[in-house]
Amino acid sequence: MVASGKKADDSTAKPAAEETLSWIWPTEGKVIRGYSENNKGVDLSGHSGQPVMAASEGKVVYSGNGLRGYGKLIIIKHNKTFLSAYAHNSQLLVKEGQSVKKGQKIAEMGNTDADQVKLHFEIRRFGKPVDPMQYLDHKS
Repeated sequence: MVASGKKADDSTAKPAAEETLSWIWPTEGKVIRGYSENNKGVDLSGHSGQPVMAASEGKVVYSGNGLRGYGKLIIIKHNKTFLSAYAHNSQLLVKEGQSVKKGQKIAEMGNTDADQVKLHFEIRRFGKPVDPMQYLDHKS
């Protein structure tokens, strides 16, 4: 066993798999609230029924409204490293266990468990929230 956690010769390992994941904006809209200690993602403005897309390909691991404060929520597992979450939707269009492609419509924007219509979008790396802005292309 190598102390660093890396195996000497494991040809099945995918080095830096998380770095090759490409992300797109999950919807059109302005960032109305950025990532912070109190906001574990970004909030994007929009209108009710606006399409919400998978920011990268993966498998739906949660689709429902059982997590308080998130409303109708979808969580996608992209690989061993990354998950993404899409909260406050009016409609959920994918089911748990379903594979999704990057850019596929997965939900419609809404205001479930929110004070206004918006998409709350999170990226989690090894289960910990990270600032999605470091993975998304900056809009001009």
